[in-house]
Amino acid sequence: MTDVKPLALTLGEPAGIGPDIALTAWSRRRELALPPFYIAGDASFLAQRAQTLGLTVDIARVSATDAVSAFASTLPVIETGTTTTAKPGRPDATSAPAGIASIRHAVDDVRAGRAAAVVTNPIAKSVLYRAGFRHPGHTEYLAELAADGGVAPRPVMMLWSQTLAVIPVTIHLSLRDAIDRLSTREIIETATIAYNDLKRRFGIARPRLAISGLNPHAGEDGTLGTEDRDIVALAVAHLQNAGIDARGPLPADTMFHEAARKTYDCAICMYHDQALIPIKTLAFDDGVNVTLGLPFIRTSPDHGTAFDIAGSGRAKPSSLVAALHLAARMAAAQA
Repeated sequence: MTDVKPLALTLGEPAGIGPDIALTAWSRRRELALPPFYIAGDASFLAQRAQTLGLTVDIARVSATDAVSAFASTLPVIETGTTTTAKPGRPDATSAPAGIASIRHAVDDVRAGRAAAVVTNPIAKSVLYRAGFRHPGHTEYLAELAADGGVAPRPVMMLWSQTLAVIPVTIHLSLRDAIDRLSTREIIETATIAYNDLKRRFGIARPRLAISGLNPHAGEDGTLGTEDRDIVALAVAHLQNAGIDARGPLPADTMFHEAARKTYDCAICMYHDQALIPIKTLAFDDGVNVTLGLPFIRTSPDHGTAFDIAGSGRAKPSSLVAALHLAARMAAAQA
């Protein structure tokens, strides 16, 4: 018997590269020193995709309790009961049910203590929407599953790499709407969730947060916009009064060079591109999307479904590999 729990890896969009990178990663499991995981999905579908990719993958239909022992010699798959027929690059009527069932099964296993963390492969929101999916995206659906019919937790999106970790306060909004939506309360809530999860799940005793300004040069004392003085600075003061090591508002154009990055553990940015441009410049292939604020650990590759290369063998598993390693690290830190 072992106390090690497997990671629950979702199928993602079946017609995308999620199955490809999962199969490729498992085939290189020893070289990459991967933590044990299983895929929640359709074993027959995965066997067919492995054949398409020219990979020799022995697949074992298992339960979560058997996944760790099976991982060394076979790819553990837990059947979700959904048949999957989508071809590479061609989503079909089975895509959405298969992707949703995989997410639900993975979350159920983690919440029941059968798995250590959820690692999600990319989904295609347009495919889910056509099937009646009513959530804005992956993260919101995970928050609803975490709620168990009660109040959903507030999820916070972190993009993490060995080089840089960033969090945008506002996410998928136009720049005009992001400025309108930005508030002192939003900054405080986002930074507090980040601080708590960095302590609990990243093992950082006293996380250091760098809070960016909104405007050029953090507003230049109000001459380039008053939001930094009237919104961001108030949030930083509140965080400091709460005992959180937070600095700002800092000019965003000087926050991300090498020397600056050494002074903080996470950068809290005011809008999407302010956070994602630097991390995608520094860690395009191995960045990880992490959802903070949930009652379970969730990581994901920081890329999409890439329908154009699905089934070709050209998809790189590096971001999924980083997501698997980070999920295992976070699970160990909170154990």
